[in-house]
Amino acid sequence: MEALRVYRPAAPVVVFGRRDTRLPGFVAAVRAARAAGFEPLVRAVGGRPVAYTNEAVVVDHVKHERLAPEGLETRFKEFGLRYADVLQSLGIDARVGAVPGEYCPGAHSVNARGVVKLVGTGQRVVRNGWLFSALIVVGDDVRLQPLLAEVYGQLELPFDPASVGSLSTEVPGLIVDTVEQHVLDAYGATSPQPLDDATLALAAELAADHRVSA
Repeated sequence: MEALRVYRPAAPVVVFGRRDTRLPGFVAAVRAARAAGFEPLVRAVGGRPVAYTNEAVVVDHVKHERLAPEGLETRFKEFGLRYADVLQSLGIDARVGAVPGEYCPGAHSVNARGVVKLVGTGQRVVRNGWLFSALIVVGDDVRLQPLLAEVYGQLELPFDPASVGSLSTEVPGLIVDTVEQHVLDAYGATSPQPLDDATLALAAELAADHRVSA
């Protein structure tokens, strides 16, 4: 069993990792997010805070696979290269690897020119299944830079606002629809299907686990 969800958020969000919620500055970071017009949420995959608006493409890939933990590092490498290929097809000098001071740092982030982060990736793995999630920042990097600086400052985490980039800064005029189609093409996805009622009901039941009451 395998499923792919490609979407753009309906509203601006700041998504925290579970361990961020235990830091002394978490409440102040949540307030900073809300003051900037971003909804704070807690995500299923690991990592540090990320922020994005509807000028982004989010990809969630879920698969039932035996002994899924054994493929953790391989998936990071393979999907990092896949997203770098997508960005290169759009005319971006895309490379796999972290840049100094990036938000939610990871060895398999995708950057432009070795200078700014464009795509972040993360995983959640159980014994016989995995979720691989990718965030592609298409635009609004100028809006994200000061917000992430405030959030990371409250959490006392290292961060350089200059490390935040976007695809439309690299290729002026690039729009979300174009990026989304390139992602779908990279996966060979041609016939989207609506989620069934049982899956939607379960999602609604679990949503409260990802909301922030602070």
